[in-house]
Amino acid sequence: MNNVLSCQKLYKSFNQGGVELNILNGIDFQVAPGETVSITGSSGSGKSTLLHLLAGLDKATGGEIIINGNDFSKLNDNQICAIRNQNLGFIYQFHHLLPEFTALENVLMPIMISGYISEAKRNHALELLNRLGLSKRTKHFPGQLSGGERQRVAIARAVVNSPSIVFADEPTGNLDNQTSNHVLDIFFQLQEELKTSLVIVTHDNEIAAKAAKRYRLHDGKLINLASITG
Repeated sequence: MNNVLSCQKLYKSFNQGGVELNILNGIDFQVAPGETVSITGSSGSGKSTLLHLLAGLDKATGGEIIINGNDFSKLNDNQICAIRNQNLGFIYQFHHLLPEFTALENVLMPIMISGYISEAKRNHALELLNRLGLSKRTKHFPGQLSGGERQRVAIARAVVNSPSIVFADEPTGNLDNQTSNHVLDIFFQLQEELKTSLVIVTHDNEIAAKAAKRYRLHDGKLINLASITG
């Protein structure tokens, strides 16, 4: 079975005041269809940088990233954007909902960007919101929703296009523990039913433990925690 995501010899460095800072040092990483993966690491270790590279939101200094057979190093920005919109979902720590649009409109945003919103797609978005316990909040604006509700809208937006893989960057880091656990439980249930792959970056070991495969980012390298504990 082909991997949904594969990266080889991935490097990322920044030039700061004439000094080259190496953030990622030759990372090899694969994600199988439907697989859940967590990445932990200390603050500043490069977790978000890695996630942004994998999602095509930033460009690597070296190496290759292949998603569904598409090599990002050989594609232009427009091609990467099209793949990202059609095949990838992204959930941020802060929901990044558009305040002037309702919950339903925010969920439909990736479809609006790609083209016509059919009745079937609109119904799918409504069903997602219903599954996430938001059936009575579809016409509410983000400012009228709680933090947990806003993040559930963001989850629905991330999966509305039935992506091959979802990237989550500290998806509940802005929520209290009780709300965080509730949102994550719903999210993992939805992910399992949709059979989408998931890569979640978190500083929380309890959240990381929910994933089937666990890594830690240290000194620019990914350490497979199963090889340590198994």
